[in-house]
Amino acid sequence: MPFPTPGQADPAPFSRGREADTDEPAILKIVIAGGFGVGKTTLVRAVSEIEPLTTEEYLTQASAPTDKLHGVEAKDTTTVAFDFGRFSLDMPLPLELFLFGTPGQDRFVDLWYDLSHGAIGAVVLADTRRLEASFTAVSFFERIGLPFIVAVNQFDGAHRYLEADIRDALDLPAVIPVVFCDARVTTSVAGVLLTLIDQALSQPSTRPAHSTLQDA
Repeated sequence: MPFPTPGQADPAPFSRGREADTDEPAILKIVIAGGFGVGKTTLVRAVSEIEPLTTEEYLTQASAPTDKLHGVEAKDTTTVAFDFGRFSLDMPLPLELFLFGTPGQDRFVDLWYDLSHGAIGAVVLADTRRLEASFTAVSFFERIGLPFIVAVNQFDGAHRYLEADIRDALDLPAVIPVVFCDARVTTSVAGVLLTLIDQALSQPSTRPAHSTLQDA
């Protein structure tokens, strides 16, 4: 099954019964986005049923001016293209989720357009110690009209904020769900993905069909 294109997302695969002559799952593409070091690669690893494809490279002195390590000083690698994993859900209609994790730095935003093409929605992962790192991702998905949710990755030792505080800080409308998760735990991540699927059904993409999202 081809991926639905933003603006043409078809909710029918969720609602119609499985055809009698096939047990093939519906394939859905989901983007995992957010700022540098918020846990996107960890999230994909936590649920992927295959060995994830990652494009991590070691941080160097050359990236020091742009890759701010405040709050993630122990981090020594970064995604430079995308992460890819696959996760299956056994629902009334079985689903196979293709997860594409974006690089977090703002300088890779042009790549986000390509990774978002054909996705039903996005998870914006956030770290409350550096919430500003996810501002760009929130604005990006608002601008291209792709349904998204915000998932707060609760790092050990980080202050626990109320949902209302997160919503105010990110200036999120009431229709955007905010959930809390541990990106290391499979069941926690699965709950995030289910919330995103529900959001994609209730808030379909507002983007018109285009051959490229960068026309926006």
